[in-house]
Amino acid sequence: MGQIQAREPGRNAPKTIAKTTAKPVLKANLTFDMTDPTPVSVETDLLAEPRLVVEPGAAARVSAVAGPVLQGMGYRLVRIKISGEAGCTVQIMAERPDGSMQIEDCEAISRALSPVLDVADPIERAYRLEISSPGIDRPLVRRSDFERFTGHLVKVEMAVAHEGRKRFRGMLDGVEGDAVRLHRDDAKAGEEADVLLTMEDIAEARLVLTDELIAESMRRGKKAERELKRSLGLEPPAPPHANRPKPKAANKPLPKNTKQHRLAAEKARRGDTDPVRGD
Repeated sequence: MGQIQAREPGRNAPKTIAKTTAKPVLKANLTFDMTDPTPVSVETDLLAEPRLVVEPGAAARVSAVAGPVLQGMGYRLVRIKISGEAGCTVQIMAERPDGSMQIEDCEAISRALSPVLDVADPIERAYRLEISSPGIDRPLVRRSDFERFTGHLVKVEMAVAHEGRKRFRGMLDGVEGDAVRLHRDDAKAGEEADVLLTMEDIAEARLVLTDELIAESMRRGKKAERELKRSLGLEPPAPPHANRPKPKAANKPLPKNTKQHRLAAEKARRGDTDPVRGD
């Protein structure tokens, strides 16, 4: 049986739980972050949405094994990364369709994927397996990712050069057809600031950590945490009036007993006339 120990992350890093399995070459680092909840009907569409930014080589072999398992469990594969750290590390980023990821989710994925990868054997040598959430400065791999983070700063590296250039940095300005519109902040004099980058030609796209991105992530995290605690009965439900729409202001009748009305009535009783309006 493996042991689970908690580590304190840095200021902007997601909380991390390290789980060491019984196998000496297999280790799962579990990280998570939380975002706004998504309706179930929308989740189904997002779950089946294909990735447009994919990996080559050995990572593609791992993806072919892990992707169907994750989707069958209700998760989306974000990225596979294989590095030479500590011998060999296979990092699998995953998330729920709404972008959230709990510690229990990571543990469930680790338990389900480990035996499947052992049988499929896509990596020929010993490796450590890491299951993590995308984090705040996450990769963008699907059309919905680019749409969701419109207005945030990103770095993009192209697999196919765009107008002789492979690296771009700027503000996401929406999606047009099969391309991403980017307003460059690194454009030099004489260069076009607004560019359209074909999504399927992108090798890697990642959010840049900014104060605005951190603030938005914290806001979403607090909201999702409250809803999770309420669903588990750890926090009382929101009061009925909290989610009740505010009633529209009714058209109140104009008052009929003001000082102006009383003076007009008194003048009418005495037979006086308004010098301006006449009879």
